Amino acid sequence: MSEQVSPRYGTASEPAEVSGWAVGFTVFAATMMILAGAFQAFAGLVGIFKDTFYRVTPNYLISTDVTTWGWIHLILGVIVLLAGFAVLGGRTWGRVLGVTLAVLSAISNFLFIPYYPLWSLLVIALDVFVIWALTAHGRDVATY
Repeated sequence: MSEQVSPRYGTASEPAEVSGWAVGFTVFAATMMILAGAFQAFAGLVGIFKDTFYRVTPNYLISTDVTTWGWIHLILGVIVLLAGFAVLGGRTWGRVLGVTLAVLSAISNFLFIPYYPLWSLLVIALDVFVIWALTAHGRDVATY
C-alpha cells in the first residue's frame, strides 16, 4: 500500500515544516493584540473618567453616551489583551477568541469613528491584520 503525502503537511509520522515568517506574523499579531487591547482599555478609561475628552459628532446614525463607549472599549480591551497572551501560548481557543474579538473590535471602532476618527481607523486596520495572521498562520505558533 502506498502512503499519501500532502504537500503542506508531509506524512503522518513526519512533522510539518513550520515557516519562520508564519510564526513571526502570528507572534506579531499576538503582540499587536496585547498592545491594542491595552490601548483600547486606556481609551475606555478616558471615556469613563473624562467623557468631555471625546467630541460627539451631531446627526450620526448611532449616538451613544461616551461613558457607555468607555465601558465597551474597556471590556473589549481587557479581553483582547488576555486573548493575545493566549495566542502567544499557542492556545487554539486564544486564536478563536482573538479572531472573534478582532471582529467585534473592528465593528465597535467603526461605530466609534465620529468620536475619535484617526484612532478608530488605525485600530480597524490592526484588527484586519490580526484576523488575517491568526486565520492564515495561527496554527504554526503551536508547533514551533
